[in-house]
Amino acid sequence: MTAKNLSKRDQKHIWHPLTQHKTHPKTLGIVRAKGAVLYDEDNKEYIDGIASWYTCMYGHCNDFILERVQKQMYRMDQVVFSGFTHEPAIELSEELMKILPPNQDKVFFSDNGSTAVEIGIKMALQYHFNRGDKRNILLAFEEGFHGDTFGAMSVSGLSVYNGPFEDFFIDVERIPVPTKDNIESLLSNLEIRLKHNNVAGFIYEPLVQGAAAMKVHDAAGLDRILELFQKNDVLTIADEVMTGFGKTGTYFASDQLTANPDIICLSKALTAGLMPMAITSCSRKVYDAFYSDEIAKGLFHGHTYTANPLACTAALAGIELLRSQEIQNSIKRIIRSHKDFRQQIRAHDKVADTRQCGTIFALDLNVRTERYGNLRDKLFRYFMDKGVFLRPLGNTIYILAPYVILEEQLEKVYTTIKSALDSI
Repeated sequence: MTAKNLSKRDQKHIWHPLTQHKTHPKTLGIVRAKGAVLYDEDNKEYIDGIASWYTCMYGHCNDFILERVQKQMYRMDQVVFSGFTHEPAIELSEELMKILPPNQDKVFFSDNGSTAVEIGIKMALQYHFNRGDKRNILLAFEEGFHGDTFGAMSVSGLSVYNGPFEDFFIDVERIPVPTKDNIESLLSNLEIRLKHNNVAGFIYEPLVQGAAAMKVHDAAGLDRILELFQKNDVLTIADEVMTGFGKTGTYFASDQLTANPDIICLSKALTAGLMPMAITSCSRKVYDAFYSDEIAKGLFHGHTYTANPLACTAALAGIELLRSQEIQNSIKRIIRSHKDFRQQIRAHDKVADTRQCGTIFALDLNVRTERYGNLRDKLFRYFMDKGVFLRPLGNTIYILAPYVILEEQLEKVYTTIKSALDSI
């Protein structure tokens, strides 16, 4: 059956995320995807410059992943994960332990990035509760973003998402990201703050704050903050939903730090964009606080599709690809290409700043605009007209393409960005 009139049919019943439908009534119908390319119902091609929100890092409809999942479909599609287990989940836990930071020991499955964070927050709060130590405050970076469920919103600092709900949030205090200029005063203030002994945990996006327009912060400073928290038994929660699985040049952004997090939140590229799933991993220290003869000390959290066998199989195939020499070479190639493009574009008179962390590249325009303002919309339409899918964040244009993107496709992304700057 050929898909027809998707955009028009869509408007009748569908409510899209992050969309004000009165001002942005139209959506684009996509009928297929392969590699780094999306195809609309008129068969126009769009290079997926953001890997569909950082998920399809090994390319759309990757044959290797599809074949693995198809085989699993004929064995078992879904089974309750409370009281049962299965090979894909067990094998995935084993393979993750080979690439996660060395202190990680247990994995808890859920459905998406927000729930991975929600579970990490609950782990941190209940960890202290189970030990008879009432701590009810969480710390988080300014401008952080961790998801759309209530706990995840509570620790997020972007008011455009949170405004109507802030009266219902858990207690969160925000701190600035570390820089070479502020690190000493930041540490001094934190030492004073921690004397109250009521901070349960600290959640952070390691190295790159995605929704804050790919802002990069100082690794050495972050290490010092984490070490201070861990000395004071404040659980550290690394939100690697965006940064995980190779995007920063290492398997995880946390690999570039000395201090290992107590808890890690994973999703997005975990299943290579094929199926929704998330994991919250933790150290043995965290798990042991829940291990008890008292039933109430367990972590009573669950989702219907927890550890879905098909999603676990997709994740296993994705990890195998991530560790392959082919993908590792592609990551290095993209990093080199971004560096070259950064050298070319940084002197452009419309560019205020450029930055790169691994395969993540971003530039800021020297023009102020709202996050969803007119300039952002004009840039988005310009890119799409040229066959390139990018989603500017305010005055920031960023690239986070699939690892399988061809060099000529990546060059088209660069050329399109430059022509957009020239036309402003």
